[in-house]
Amino acid sequence: MGLFFAFWPVPFQMWLAAAVAIPFRVNLPLSVATVWISNPFTMPPIFYSAYIVGTTIMGTPRKDFSFELSWNWVLQSIETIGPAFLVGCLIYSIFFSVAGYFGLNYLWRLSVAKAWKQRIQRRYPKV
Repeated sequence: MGLFFAFWPVPFQMWLAAAVAIPFRVNLPLSVATVWISNPFTMPPIFYSAYIVGTTIMGTPRKDFSFELSWNWVLQSIETIGPAFLVGCLIYSIFFSVAGYFGLNYLWRLSVAKAWKQRIQRRYPKV
């Protein structure tokens, strides 16, 4: 859940991840922690690459833009770069949440198998 919401440009990503993690009965601390993959240092490259992916998928030309910290810029960019950016965010969200699910599931199974192997070795030591 956290990886899904990590790639969306919305405030309160941790709250969203927690709110969805509870009814889906997934690991709440892990969901909240993985949201922090997108942090103030990683957001610019993640969001710019999401825009690039969105323009590639949609087949639209890339537009030059510069960031401004104003509501006017936000409203204007929603109309110009917004659709491609949101498509890229959706693709990243789906891809990384599915990859994270299967990757963590695989690591969990490896750790359980290793624990069982150690338990068997402790119970039946070689003589």
